[in-house]
Amino acid sequence: MRKAEITRTTAETAISVAINLDGTGVYDNQTGVGFFDHMLDQLSRHSLIDMTVRAKGDLHIDDHHTVEDVGIALGQALLRALGDKRGIRRYGHFRLAMDDAQVAAALDLSARPYLVWNVDFPSQKIGTFDTELVREFFQALSSHGGITLHVDRIHGLNSHHIAEAAFKAVARALREAVEPDPRMSGVLPSTKGAL
Repeated sequence: MRKAEITRTTAETAISVAINLDGTGVYDNQTGVGFFDHMLDQLSRHSLIDMTVRAKGDLHIDDHHTVEDVGIALGQALLRALGDKRGIRRYGHFRLAMDDAQVAAALDLSARPYLVWNVDFPSQKIGTFDTELVREFFQALSSHGGITLHVDRIHGLNSHHIAEAAFKAVARALREAVEPDPRMSGVLPSTKGAL
C-alpha cells in the first residue's frame, strides 16, 4: 500500500508523479529534459522505487523550473507513500563508484529537511543540462520529502559521471531507508513518538 500520486500545476510547470516504494525499479519518466530523464531513471532503478513522471515546463526559458518542480513533487509523493513511517529503517547510506567518480550519500527520513551538498562539477554543462540543477533537484527533494540529506563527492573528473554517481548513491541510500525493518514491524523508528 506504500504508493502515492501527486499532481502539481503552476504557471511554470505541470507535473504528475506516481511512485511505489515496494516496486522493482520500473520507470517511465518524461520531462522534456533528456539528461534529467536519464537521472530519474537511475534514481528509480537503483532505489527499487517504481516511478512514473510526466512534466511539461517552460523549457523555452530553461530547465530550472521543470527540474526543481519535479523534485518538489517527488518529495511530496515520497512523504505521502511513507505514511507514518512505522516499521521502516529510516536511515540509509551508500558510497558509490562510477568510473572516475565516487560519491557518498547519507540520509535520514527525519521530517527535518536539510541538505549538505559537497559536490563540485568540472564543467557548467552536461550536454545542454546545467550542472547546478543537480543540486536544485536534491534541495527540492529534501525540502518537500522531509529528508536530511548529505551528498559528498569523494573523487571525480567527468561531470556526467559525478552527477550519475550522485543520483545512484542517493537512490541506494533511499532504498535502504524506506525498506521495512523486519525487527521493527509496526514500530516508529524514533524515541520521540513521531516523525
